[in-house]
Amino acid sequence: MPENATVETPFDRLKLVLGEERLKRLQDTTVMVLGLGGVGSNCTEALARGGVGHLILIDRDTVAPSNINRQAIAFHSTIGLPKCQVMEKMVLDINPSCQVETLQAFIPKDGLGEMLSQFPRPDYIIDAIDTVSQKLALAKWCQDERIPLLSSMGGANKLDPSRLAFSKIEKTSGDRLAKAMRKNCRKRGIKGLEVLYSTEKGNGPKPPKTKDGKRPDKGLTLGTMSYMPPIMGQMIAGKVICRLAGFEPMPYSAGEEDLQC
Repeated sequence: MPENATVETPFDRLKLVLGEERLKRLQDTTVMVLGLGGVGSNCTEALARGGVGHLILIDRDTVAPSNINRQAIAFHSTIGLPKCQVMEKMVLDINPSCQVETLQAFIPKDGLGEMLSQFPRPDYIIDAIDTVSQKLALAKWCQDERIPLLSSMGGANKLDPSRLAFSKIEKTSGDRLAKAMRKNCRKRGIKGLEVLYSTEKGNGPKPPKTKDGKRPDKGLTLGTMSYMPPIMGQMIAGKVICRLAGFEPMPYSAGEEDLQC
């Protein structure tokens, strides 16, 4: 190697965009990601590549064959392994200096605060859960604790990424999960929850009800295009990184009360 040759590092291109000060700020931040499916795993990968220095990852599941079409951690070689374990290994392979904490556990709607409080207080929380009751419990806890939260809505049966948008939950439309969240947020006094959602009408036939009047299991009726959850995860990571780095105002900062629940 020539005497004056520059040694490349994984952060070289980040420094050109962020600058030393903003990169250092990201390396000193903590982000918690709940749910490591299509949205959450791709979001976590982007956070790791983007220089976030401390990640807290929570998911109860193991990798399944049906995850391979959209999840960053899903390969034939990882089927059956805990998602937290695979995600931690990937993050550390990207950025060995990142501090990673994981919890393989069910995310409860009751006792959620007790579970999350065992970890250091995060600078931002990302909700990539797909269950309404848990999403509501998390939104209420974040509101009470004044911790910035960004919540992913549904990407199932959607094809057009240009229809994705950030919004307050009160202003969403055309998204079934957002509709359920909107209704229940009003009941629980959750205000201004920030979400990423799609205005696209879902594709595919409406599933018929079974003989007992119930809908079939969602795994049999909700399809997912390979690129939609990854794009959603990347968009959420981008929004969080820009705020943590100081390019956009942080929720709960002076004069920015309306950005967050």
